[in-house]
Amino acid sequence: MTSTSPPPGLARFNALEESAALAVLHEACASTTWVAHLLAARPYATAADLYAAADAAMAELTAADLDEAMAGHPPIGRPEPGDPTSAREQRGMAGASEELRTRMLELNLAYQEQFGHVFLICATGRTGEQMRDALLERLGNTPDREREIVRAELRAINRIRLARLVEDD
Repeated sequence: MTSTSPPPGLARFNALEESAALAVLHEACASTTWVAHLLAARPYATAADLYAAADAAMAELTAADLDEAMAGHPPIGRPEPGDPTSAREQRGMAGASEELRTRMLELNLAYQEQFGHVFLICATGRTGEQMRDALLERLGNTPDREREIVRAELRAINRIRLARLVEDD
């Protein structure tokens, strides 16, 4: 016999008042458009349905929406003080040498100068060196190519954050 009820974490999310659901979704992604899409599709029967809705919403974001989403992310190597999410996601930089930290700051500034926004990468599970190498490689991208990479990185980050939200019991 199979259960048709959502897992406990997803059921809790589905049951949240709209303002509370808005707040937790905004913690996952700073784009108000993305959040509105996900709120409008509640309730979700499965986590896979939620992830599919999140991916579809991400695919539809305009350049301005992406800018808004990126504004919610601190630079790699400089997580927001008191923000356990950015500290956890950037754990790979926690033990980085001063030399690597300095290099990442320089590269982050060069990236922001070139593309007009923070370097965004799904940092979960990556070392500081891997993030540095990705940043160096992406500096060679065109703005259009980089925008699509950022969209894919945001999609990955959002999925990880949504999983923490709905799969925790």
